[in-house]
Amino acid sequence: MDLLPAIDLLGGRCVRLYQGDYDRGTVYGDDPVAQALAFQSEGAPWIHVVDLDAARSGEATNREVVAEICAAVDVPVQSGGGVRSVESAAALADAGVARVVVGTAALEQPELVARLAARQPVAVGLDARGTDLASHGWEVSSGLDLCEVASRFADVGVAAFVVTEIARDGTLEGPSIEQLSAVLAAVGDVGVDVIASGGVGSVDHLRQLAGLSVDGATLAGTIVGRALYERAFTLTEALEAVGSTRDAAP
Repeated sequence: MDLLPAIDLLGGRCVRLYQGDYDRGTVYGDDPVAQALAFQSEGAPWIHVVDLDAARSGEATNREVVAEICAAVDVPVQSGGGVRSVESAAALADAGVARVVVGTAALEQPELVARLAARQPVAVGLDARGTDLASHGWEVSSGLDLCEVASRFADVGVAAFVVTEIARDGTLEGPSIEQLSAVLAAVGDVGVDVIASGGVGSVDHLRQLAGLSVDGATLAGTIVGRALYERAFTLTEALEAVGSTRDAAP
């Protein structure tokens, strides 16, 4: 299972939100490029970057920073936040992003996902409270069901699903095994990678994710943010726990 350290951008700085609340964020640094290089030097096979400003507004506020990160590192960068058109996805590809994450647009313009997947590697961001998917930076309930939407996109050419339990994100209290198991049960037989996000706070949590299997379907990766910034464990320890190596990255 791959491990993707996260860099969340708000106003050009590295931050982490608590349960997706923009009023409950912690700033961890003013130099996202240096943070990306540090993750790379410690062995990260991927880096996950989110433009939190764009996720809420749709405006690509931090695109230059994303481009600077991509230019600085040699590992692939997965990035999302505010990707709501072919043009915005293409702009991220031009900036060096290896895989773009589409969240709000996937719920509001589902036909866009197939169009993007035909042009470039795409992950669908499925951000939910339980099974209720949220959009616009997690601030709006869509009324759509997590597993139903995942099943809908499973055969349109997407490379991955990034599944986030909003109530766990930034809490360090552990991932939602129930939520992830439900998604694996819904799409695990179609070959689309499922990447977990939200709640990891210990090496044991990582081992739990690495060992999760539903009818033979397993997680392809997990995104870790606050636990690394709070030094709950090192990136080296995290990589060892999930068996992730740079050579294993797709």
